Amino acid sequence: MGRSKETFGKKEVRNKQAKKRKEKEKRRLQKKEQGNKDSFDDMIAWVDENGVITSTPPDLTQKEEIKAESIEIGVPKSEFRVNNKIRTGQLNTFEESKGYGFITDLETKDSIFVHVNDCADTLEIGCKVEFETEKGLKGLKAVNVKVVG
Repeated sequence: MGRSKETFGKKEVRNKQAKKRKEKEKRRLQKKEQGNKDSFDDMIAWVDENGVITSTPPDLTQKEEIKAESIEIGVPKSEFRVNNKIRTGQLNTFEESKGYGFITDLETKDSIFVHVNDCADTLEIGCKVEFETEKGLKGLKAVNVKVVG
């Protein structure tokens, strides 16, 4: 008679697999005995009108009708303010060699681009100016710039 060809390692692996199968079957039976307590209704969460997640459904009497056309998707682009009224400001930077600078609006404290072609007078840093604004390539642009004194 010969010896068994099954080694100790193979027996251990087979025993571990059998043990895992028995434990899995035991857990399955326990779940079955406890019943199905985790129903779909227990998993639902509701969001109230303030954006708070709750377990109770919202009150339908306070439901508000919203038209789909009024919903804006994405970030709305800010439109540049274009006023034809005459504004006053102070020239804070100006590059004569390049022909442009920036005016600080005295009312809104905004920095507005100005080009030498849009000026009626010669500009110097620190002088007070009157100007109108229009939409430029990268933002507001001063036009009809006149030195005030």
